[in-house]
Amino acid sequence: MEDSSLQLLLVLTSLLISTTNQASLTVSPSRSQMFRGQSVSLSCEEDDSSAGWTLRRNTSNKTRTQCGDGWGKPAGSSCKISYMDPSDSGVYWCESREGATSNSINITVTGGPVILQSPVLPVTEGEDLTLHCKTKTSSNLPADFYKDGSFIRTEPAGHMTIHHVSRSDEGLYKCLISSDGESPPSWVSVTEKPTTTSPPPTSTTSGSSPPPPWLWSVSVGVLVLLVLLVLLVLRCIRRNPKAAEVEAGDDDVTYSDVTISRNLQQPIRRSRDPAAVSSAVRGAEDVSYGQIVIKSNRTREPPADPEVLYSSLRNT
Repeated sequence: MEDSSLQLLLVLTSLLISTTNQASLTVSPSRSQMFRGQSVSLSCEEDDSSAGWTLRRNTSNKTRTQCGDGWGKPAGSSCKISYMDPSDSGVYWCESREGATSNSINITVTGGPVILQSPVLPVTEGEDLTLHCKTKTSSNLPADFYKDGSFIRTEPAGHMTIHHVSRSDEGLYKCLISSDGESPPSWVSVTEKPTTTSPPPTSTTSGSSPPPPWLWSVSVGVLVLLVLLVLLVLRCIRRNPKAAEVEAGDDDVTYSDVTISRNLQQPIRRSRDPAAVSSAVRGAEDVSYGQIVIKSNRTREPPADPEVLYSSLRNT
């Protein structure tokens, strides 16, 4: 029984760890293209700090190198690059000691005069997508925007917004400022909108919202604690057995009826003296009656009605 309980506990614990052992990569400033010489900070926003998340990247020169191994300065689960160079262009992600990975981010570093600011994370269907074309000194110059090499339109303020994007808007974008130059291309991803199930009528009328994702992890944690408590109680019961003892009470009473023998006198001789005869009769009729109550430790039902025997004395 102990082995099966221990196995169940281990399964629940591993399940709890797997649900909380997640991280997401963020970059500041939040852009996919950088100018040469800019600084950037990457961070693994983690749910479990004990997982030991580290920053890794793939570039055109090296693969799977971690922060501090020839690039960047590590600080816990974060990494800062104080001077970006075109050789720092590549794919960045977070990785735990167990091999779990986060989302990945593409970063392009250019030595040119123009960059295209696009979302670093995929855009969900139905959301708005805004692209900015800017130089090192200005971000509101007229710019031409292209998708997959095809011209889209010219925006006088240097930014273009696509409302309610769909999967067809996914592709490779770039911009051109005629007075300065062209930006490197950046890939924009569009993900499907998550399907939502209609809530039951009761939840709709009451206005209740679905439980947050972390609530399931808390429930599993409570279940693990309950299993530990049950195991502890079972162990205490096995180590301290108690035999049930029934003790007879002292209040059980057995009644015994006793007949007291009369005090017989010697036969009275006839006498003519009335006083002597009266005295003899009084002596013969001097009888005592008694009832004795006996207590016993044995449990026994008392008689329904204790009987008392009386002795009487006749004159002879």
